[in-house]
Amino acid sequence: MTMESTYKLSAEEARVLGSLLEKEVTTPDYYPLSLNALMNACNQRSNREPVMDMDEEAVRQALHGLEEDGLAGAARGADGRVAKFEHRLGEAFNLNRAETALLCVLLLRGPQTPGELRGRCERMYAFGEIGDVLSGLQKLMEREPALAVILPRQPGTKESRYAHLLSGPVEAVTAANAAPAAGNANGAQEERIAQLEATLTALRQEVDELRSRLDSLLN
Repeated sequence: MTMESTYKLSAEEARVLGSLLEKEVTTPDYYPLSLNALMNACNQRSNREPVMDMDEEAVRQALHGLEEDGLAGAARGADGRVAKFEHRLGEAFNLNRAETALLCVLLLRGPQTPGELRGRCERMYAFGEIGDVLSGLQKLMEREPALAVILPRQPGTKESRYAHLLSGPVEAVTAANAAPAAGNANGAQEERIAQLEATLTALRQEVDELRSRLDSLLN
């Protein structure tokens, strides 16, 4: 199964975009980032999968590609002494903080389970429970174009993984992890169940918000 996207970011472009998103939240005093700071962020040995070794030219090329897509570029209003760069995801998608954190960690670390995402997003956004993670992922999947997708559960695992769609099609089942036909049928059923659970969580959250607004109006 292949999931389509209107974006085709390279691995380097995804790493640059994810690094800009992360540093805006975790080190706001140093954001926007200089080229050297951005290169160091891309090549971090922690919170990155896989670890990369990008040089300045690779970062420049990635920035150029992101600028063409309207996702990043030179910082507006900078003093001009040192060139600095920022992401423009807010202009492109208008994500909330939870969605931004989820997309950032997916860009930096690849496909992950909701449990993994909850722990790894903590520095950017604290999710109260797994249901909140699922709600955020559901909103990313419902966007037009979709920004995330749920992958069929791999044999022997308890949780499905989610992936971002900014790098183009995602091969949900590969030769390396393809299960027998019966296993594929079970995986598809589990995928549908996971999607329904995420949708239910999002609906419950919306109902709670409506109740809260109604209570405030009545009081």
